[in-house]
Amino acid sequence: MNPNTLENYWMPFTANRDFKAGPRMVVSAEGMYYTSEDGRQIMDGAAGLWCANAGHSHPLIVEAIATTAKTLDFAPMFNFGHPEPFRLAGQLAALFPDPLNRIFFANSGSEAVDTALKIALAYHKARGKAGKNRFIGRERGYHGVGFGGISVGGIVANRKQFATHLPGVDHMRHTHDPARNSFTRGAVPHGAELADDLERLVTLHGAETIAAVIVEPVAGSTGVLPPPEGYLQRLREIATRHDILLIFDEVITGFGRMGRATASEYFGVTPDLMTFAKGVTSGTIPMGGVAAAQFIYDAVVENSETPIELFHGYTYSAHPVATAAALAALRAYSEEGMFENAARLEQAWGDAFHGLKDAAHVTDIRTIGLIAGVELASRDGAAGARAVEVMKRAWAKGLMIRVTGDIMALSPPLILSESDIGFMADTLREVLAETA
Repeated sequence: MNPNTLENYWMPFTANRDFKAGPRMVVSAEGMYYTSEDGRQIMDGAAGLWCANAGHSHPLIVEAIATTAKTLDFAPMFNFGHPEPFRLAGQLAALFPDPLNRIFFANSGSEAVDTALKIALAYHKARGKAGKNRFIGRERGYHGVGFGGISVGGIVANRKQFATHLPGVDHMRHTHDPARNSFTRGAVPHGAELADDLERLVTLHGAETIAAVIVEPVAGSTGVLPPPEGYLQRLREIATRHDILLIFDEVITGFGRMGRATASEYFGVTPDLMTFAKGVTSGTIPMGGVAAAQFIYDAVVENSETPIELFHGYTYSAHPVATAAALAALRAYSEEGMFENAARLEQAWGDAFHGLKDAAHVTDIRTIGLIAGVELASRDGAAGARAVEVMKRAWAKGLMIRVTGDIMALSPPLILSESDIGFMADTLREVLAETA
């Protein structure tokens, strides 16, 4: 490739100058693998970006996309419609825990989060409680890159470059406690009491001002932080007691990542609103959405003083091609038992990555579902540099991983095998040994 052709694209969440000095390009993908520009097979240890849960170029999904693009390229969803999103919403309602049976479609996780926040405000206003307009997020939380998402989010670098946030937002403490919870599998043993931070904020601001609290059941982009045992249950109880809506951001954890349809099912805790994206189409076409409890939908719709009950939506909501991809992805997940495969492999996954405890530079390992976070000691004065070098060396050996700070995050397609797990762990051990 002519290097001059790299300059015009401003890449997202990327060190642009570093990447363009040594590009890592993929040109095709199938199953567990990408093919690099120089013809090498690269195992996908990150499901693209937490999204290619069914593997790449799945025939059912590819066929559905191609067929739909030929027959219905676009359909407006404002006062018109097409049949398939109604069918998809029904299937999602059956898949998600009761009473999350009203589905609003967006096009990404970021849009899904902003949608959920708007629905929460609309719900309280419809009940005559418009003063409940404050949101509570959590430190180290990631909820996309819209202004709503970065406001409730708690990743410092995502917030500090942009001075304008939603007013009135506050944050609970994060749950990361390596002194008590290092090298853990599943929910971590200590920290359920941190859910009481919501009580502190209720005392500070007044429950009458708080619309919703939003958390990731497993914090992903911040470096794989499973919740403490009992934490989500405690958060659910506190939110219910104070008439605060509980929002789970399941953009990463949904659609089999936890060996279940949702992390809500995995942990046995049901929120009032749940965002989804990524795996709903196995990453093939942008799509996201919000699953809302029926009581929320009923309050907004039945109390509306205008024919349009919710003044919100997107040009590409329930786009025909995205809808077709999602229906095909759900079919692939079901017919091929992908969620069950993820659940079956959780033990082997944990065994393999916790086997790296004695590898060079490793300071902590966290696994849950088919997610692993391997934390490395930072270099003096160069936080994150070691993990970036590991990522580049892994790429050279045929493995794609994701890094955030000095944490390596892995979240492969759900079609993987035990031998695939072994390759990932063995490759990382080699790479760590070679990295200063």
